[in-house]
Amino acid sequence: MDFRFDIIVEYFPFFMEGMGLTILMSVIGVLMGCILGFFIALGKMSSILIVRLPFIWYINFLRGTPLLVQLFLFHYAVLPAILGSTTPVISVMVTLSLNSSAYVAEIFRAGLQSIDKGQAEAAHSLGMNKFQVMRHVLLPQAFKRSIPPLGNEFIVLLKDSSLGAMIAAQELLYWGRAASGQYLRVWEPYLMVALVYLVLTLSLTYLLNYLERRLDVK
Repeated sequence: MDFRFDIIVEYFPFFMEGMGLTILMSVIGVLMGCILGFFIALGKMSSILIVRLPFIWYINFLRGTPLLVQLFLFHYAVLPAILGSTTPVISVMVTLSLNSSAYVAEIFRAGLQSIDKGQAEAAHSLGMNKFQVMRHVLLPQAFKRSIPPLGNEFIVLLKDSSLGAMIAAQELLYWGRAASGQYLRVWEPYLMVALVYLVLTLSLTYLLNYLERRLDVK
């Protein structure tokens, strides 16, 4: 079987453009997911049942339904109803952010609850209020312990962003499908897409391992 490098050469600028959008959507998704996830984790940890229940339902829905179904719901129903209109890129970023927030909430909750309660009690005995205990005692340790699972979540989100091709977001897989459709070839465009994803995930894995060593994460 002949291998047509000309297809890869022709579409290389588009693959790079798609890679840039893939990275952008993933970074925004994980950043917004971390911000939302932190507050959702606090809500789920509330001692008041009526406060805790909506956060439990939120997490269960987003973790218990396929991401592609969520993407279709937000792109074709939820966002148009709220905003009047939307774009594929906005829909992908919103969906990734909300989906990630559910997983990140559980990561932060586990990190916070893994810290010995005696530390918080000792901080309270020194005159710290709840906010100070959270900021100076609990959060630094919880974030440090959460780095490995947060890194895994980023890698998963990076690969999940490929679902954006299903609603015509011009990310990496979109251009692979475009090249395959134009030339009726599968091997060259999808191999290129796979290699780019592999480079991205391996680079991110190396970066996260380096960060864990620097911070001495245990």
